[in-house]
Amino acid sequence: MKKIFVINGGQKFGHSGGRFNKTIFDTTIEFFENQPDFEIKYTDINNDYDPAEEVAKYVWADVVIYHIPIWWFQVPHGLKKYIDEVFTAGHAKGIYHSDGRKAENPTINYGTGGMLHGRQYMVTSSWNAPKEAFTLPNEFFNETSVDKGALFGFHRMNAFTGMTPLESLHFHDVEKNADIQRDLNIYKDHLVKNFITTKTKEHEHLLNCYN
Repeated sequence: MKKIFVINGGQKFGHSGGRFNKTIFDTTIEFFENQPDFEIKYTDINNDYDPAEEVAKYVWADVVIYHIPIWWFQVPHGLKKYIDEVFTAGHAKGIYHSDGRKAENPTINYGTGGMLHGRQYMVTSSWNAPKEAFTLPNEFFNETSVDKGALFGFHRMNAFTGMTPLESLHFHDVEKNADIQRDLNIYKDHLVKNFITTKTKEHEHLLNCYN
């Protein structure tokens, strides 16, 4: 059984109800609950949580899936608070034991003290910005991708724990030109391609349904 831990970072704040990421979050839970070879645990940052219990979920999981709206080119403050609290609680308790350096040579090996080696993580993000803002010359993000730009630090944070990334998926233009059904189909296809490796007739049917 593969163990999946899903985190909804779609914070309710101001004019944002967090509905898009909650829909993606719910879709993830439904997807894995309907697969025979997976166990799933999940957290919605809008609800109360115990940092020690969240550490245990990270340690338990084979894959952590984050669903994140991007606010002012960063993750929402509720998700940042969650990470600060949970990762601090996870010091020497399963997430990391140190920054990896040794006293005899403190200039090397920074970021190698994670305790989640062998685990993977996946990120979805949602943007008001269209995808062309990242890809076209002279547009806002200077042809820099989400993963190498706005989410670079988020990826290094996960690398610090020892986790390695699965392919990210980024949803663009979700405020002015939203197409929820299209995005759900793209996402379900992404899940099938990344997690369903046995090409049975049932799994081929899943791929056909989501295309």
